[in-house]
Amino acid sequence: MTMTQTIKDWFREPTPTAEQDRNLSPELLQRIKAIQVKTNHLVNDIMAGEYVSAFKGRGMEFSEVREYQPGDDVRLIDWNVTARMNQPFIKEFKEERELTLILLVDVSSSGEFGSAEKLKNEVSAEVASILAFAAIKNNDKIGLIVFSDKIEHTIPPKKGKAHIWNIIRTILNFKPEGKGTNLSLPLEYLLNIQKRRATAFLISDFQDDNYEAKLKLAKQKHDLVAISIADQREEILPNVGLIQLEDAESGETLSVDTSDDEMTRQYAKQFQEKRRERKTYFHSIGIDTIEIFTNHSLTEPIIRYFKMRGKKH
Repeated sequence: MTMTQTIKDWFREPTPTAEQDRNLSPELLQRIKAIQVKTNHLVNDIMAGEYVSAFKGRGMEFSEVREYQPGDDVRLIDWNVTARMNQPFIKEFKEERELTLILLVDVSSSGEFGSAEKLKNEVSAEVASILAFAAIKNNDKIGLIVFSDKIEHTIPPKKGKAHIWNIIRTILNFKPEGKGTNLSLPLEYLLNIQKRRATAFLISDFQDDNYEAKLKLAKQKHDLVAISIADQREEILPNVGLIQLEDAESGETLSVDTSDDEMTRQYAKQFQEKRRERKTYFHSIGIDTIEIFTNHSLTEPIIRYFKMRGKKH
């Protein structure tokens, strides 16, 4: 997909049809319903105001004028109305709550790995779906950028149940063409397409290099949050003797003797250092990180982050 094509697609979203919905498999429909149930519980019972307090609107917008009362800020006096009415009136403002939320979802082949109940890409899809439902329940616009080593698919920000259905269906049922990961591409796309400030969640296992420049630019323009998806077996290898590890994206293989304690310690150490360095760099440029593991709860880190962010803001 070329940049010209994706720009056109950003402004021309196809409307989901009843025929498309009938073509969904029973398994996919069940997954969507399960996520809806989970998200309703999260948003209504647990998150409550966490999402709203964590992600503020774009600022304050004019609401109305009213008569001045003792104690009001004199800087808010509307002098035109005051002159006409021969008594002081002030302007009132309210928070402009509406947000634009953009989900940048990595669907590269490295996500086809998981030692727990779910693969990394399944966890990514569920996390993205939960965020989408949370956003739409708060009447925010939401858009989607699906990527691998290319821009795979985009849906421009909109509201409405039909729109959110289209986004969830796309996330949970997407079959990518590319295998690799190029994190610079969705960040560049976001910079080129989304002119107004948005809140963007970059959901990936971050198995890529040399994307820092685009990351920094995207953070300067948008409120960017990184969601890192990982699996315990990427860090801790089980003692099963000599095994062949294959890179899902490049196809390269490596022989590893998992009975070698020193080798497995070094392997775990390198993995931990890389994750720590990435998190430290993200923090240094003002990007928050949510870490989610396939063998742990995927909702608890999100709720914990919302609460922490709400206190900071």
